[in-house]
Amino acid sequence: MKKRADELRPEYDLSQLKGAVRGKYAVRAQQGTNIILLDKDVAEVFHDDASVNEALRTLIRLHAQKQQRFAEA
Repeated sequence: MKKRADELRPEYDLSQLKGAVRGKYAVRAQQGTNIILLDKDVAEVFHDDASVNEALRTLIRLHAQKQQRFAEA
């Protein structure tokens, strides 16, 4: 294996980087995640991802029912 040249700038103090783990979140990043930021008023109602998902699934079902009624008419 070829050794790489040290490209780190001299002003960086590596002694301050205690406890760092290389690639700590690499697996999570590879799996793919969707991060959605909620507005403050919405976040006050939905405190966790489960409650947001439940509300959105309800909205999806209602929308599908509405579309089905229009298709039948």
